[in-house]
Amino acid sequence: MTTAYDLRCRECGKSYGIQPLSICDECFSPLEVVFDLEYARTRFTREAIQQGPLNMWRYRALLPVADSYEPQTPVGLTPLMKAPRLGAHIGASNLFIKNDAVCLPTLSFKDRVVAVALANAQAFGFDTVGCSSTGNLANAVASQAARLGLKTFILVPADLEPAKILNTQVYGATLVRVEGSYDHVNRLSSQIADRYNWGFVNVNLRPYYAEGSKTMGFEIAEQLGWRLPDNIVCPMAGGSLITKIRKAFNELIALGLVEDKQVRFFGAQATGCSPIAKAVKNGTDVIEPQRPNTIARSLAIGNPADGLYAARAILATGGWAEDVSDVEIVSAMQELAETEGIFTETAGGVTTAVTARLYAHGRIQPDELTVTCITGNGLKTTDCLNGAYDRSQAIRPRIGDFEAFVEEHNESGPKLSQDLVLAGESNGR
Repeated sequence: MTTAYDLRCRECGKSYGIQPLSICDECFSPLEVVFDLEYARTRFTREAIQQGPLNMWRYRALLPVADSYEPQTPVGLTPLMKAPRLGAHIGASNLFIKNDAVCLPTLSFKDRVVAVALANAQAFGFDTVGCSSTGNLANAVASQAARLGLKTFILVPADLEPAKILNTQVYGATLVRVEGSYDHVNRLSSQIADRYNWGFVNVNLRPYYAEGSKTMGFEIAEQLGWRLPDNIVCPMAGGSLITKIRKAFNELIALGLVEDKQVRFFGAQATGCSPIAKAVKNGTDVIEPQRPNTIARSLAIGNPADGLYAARAILATGGWAEDVSDVEIVSAMQELAETEGIFTETAGGVTTAVTARLYAHGRIQPDELTVTCITGNGLKTTDCLNGAYDRSQAIRPRIGDFEAFVEEHNESGPKLSQDLVLAGESNGR
């Protein structure tokens, strides 16, 4: 290669240089970015990374951006937290949480992928960008496009959570609500990208966009002291995240930054939309599309673009995939908040509930170093908790009233803890 990276077909290997394109014209398979690791070897070192900015751009030598690119938004470098209290609940003694619920600027891991996609949108000369989205991507594109002065057209399912719609419109984005599921929205976005000279982050910019997910893997390894975990648990929508974290680990191994090690990958989906999990359970990479029916709308992609590759990654590493019900999702959101102080959206409830089930069924051993990925903030999906908590009667500003309140509270006890016990039993815990 004459540059640090180029686009290549994931199946036939045909090279396409650097251009806004996502599908091979020979075999119609997806394209991905491939790096010249020898070129990166002297630039992507522990020392160079540690001297870089305190955000994901410290890994820019293995991101598809020009050397001259000046990042405008400090995305990433989110906490990797030990989770002893959640671990005690689910039988895990060496559990960590990668917490992208606090990722800047819009509180989800999608900020990572959008930062890389829009860098390329600028490089290709697009003045208008867009996406199809189940919510988090819409928020990230709207925010970062506003900061870069780009016009936006963002397409979402009409029944998207109100908080995610508001968190898109507030940045001045043009929001297009589409009747139907995300899969309908995505097909329309592909037609728009063909018709207009716009940069759609998950259509013609998708190969670059996907590379942003690698930064979560790079961060996990660095935050663990330049070592890899035994297991990773990821939510799955389109399936890209799990494949790109694995790609990040493989690049670190190839460059000698971490010890060579097999990491097992585990996928998490909602029962109401679980095409990848179903394939894994059947021992195949053949994805059968489903009609989504779940409160976890950010994962509600019935025909996942990278489902084939996600299933392959899980099966190849000896991992597994599970799916959980809406009741289990809400219970797990509450449990994560009560034990570790992390308020996650429904996708994080899926990941937490699946993580618990993997321990309960013996697929992950208690002492194995396991990282579970929380990818979005609970403030975006508060509607799923409507009615979950009673609104207590206001008391007068008198100490006697407060003492009576405390006595009554201690006698009745928190109802939520009983709910969690029931949910734990349904999970096999």
